[in-house]
Amino acid sequence: MGIPILKLGHVLIASIQDALTDNDLIQLRDDLSSQVGWSRATGVIIDVSALDVMDSFATRTLRGIADITKLRGAKTVIVGIQPDVAFAMIQLGLDLDGVTTGLDLDEGLAAIGRGDRGDAGHG
Repeated sequence: MGIPILKLGHVLIASIQDALTDNDLIQLRDDLSSQVGWSRATGVIIDVSALDVMDSFATRTLRGIADITKLRGAKTVIVGIQPDVAFAMIQLGLDLDGVTTGLDLDEGLAAIGRGDRGDAGHG
């Protein structure tokens, strides 16, 4: 299953609509890494609002995507983490340390526009 990646100006937006397999996450990482380069994107937003669970692999992979895109010149913001998912992540000791998070797409776009670095305090 490919995750559609839309381009809005200099921002790439990946909206995850279904539960992901490990292979789907790896494909998303690879797709975003290459698309940041050829599209000359300065920002990446990953919308996870449809996910009702994020395991340790998903969390590590999302952190890895943020690190990779930063090295390629783009800032990544994860948006839409549901309250129950956030609670479960904290209970399991999972975090997105160093990755900016936001409540929704509007907040993600604002964070990229401001050039925020690190956690925006949401998630």
